[in-house]
Amino acid sequence: TAQSICKECFFHVFETEVHNTIVDSNLFKPGDRVGIGASGGKDSTVLAYVMKTLNDRYNYGLDLYLLSVDEGISGYRDDSLETVKRNKEQYGLPLLIVSYEQLYGWSMDSIVAAVGRKNNCTFCGVFRRQALDRGALMLDLDHIVTGHNADDVAETILMNIFRGDISRLGRCTEIATTGEGYIVRSKPFKYAYEKEIVMYAYLRRLDYFSTECTYSPNAYRGYAR
Repeated sequence: TAQSICKECFFHVFETEVHNTIVDSNLFKPGDRVGIGASGGKDSTVLAYVMKTLNDRYNYGLDLYLLSVDEGISGYRDDSLETVKRNKEQYGLPLLIVSYEQLYGWSMDSIVAAVGRKNNCTFCGVFRRQALDRGALMLDLDHIVTGHNADDVAETILMNIFRGDISRLGRCTEIATTGEGYIVRSKPFKYAYEKEIVMYAYLRRLDYFSTECTYSPNAYRGYAR
């Protein structure tokens, strides 16, 4: 808003902007089964809280679920999933956790042990997207929402420019995409800045996990950031 506002006004402005994004983009229809990609981090925790709040406030008529992926990263994902389990109780939302071990027969730690610490995030990103799709099928979802924000979109644009990946450059700015099958993925936080999300989580005193992934220091996204 470029204005000095109080805490309650900030909550109202943030939630209203997300609501306007959802409505203007026609992201959902009544009766949709919507899975919230939940990692336990600030973005997905705020997304779960805001989606539950807006669904109740504006009567979207959505059936909401928390959907988490356990990549099998010791000392990181096992701890963050404990946060998701607490969010399940705090928000009263059902939770499904799918794991690489369950779906593929190996964990991310075992992959890194075999191939080393190069391109780990690239591998993991592909596996995680497939895991979310499989989890969505298990829950019979129509839609998956993720906590990707405006900063993430800007970083992805830069990464695709640096790589010369023209085909992905157009898709990465879309608010909603359809993957394999019928499941739609969208980013309700597309126009929200990361600092706003951090401030919202802090002022709302939300329960979230703040430690970065063990393998993230080697991620190409870090250079774009």
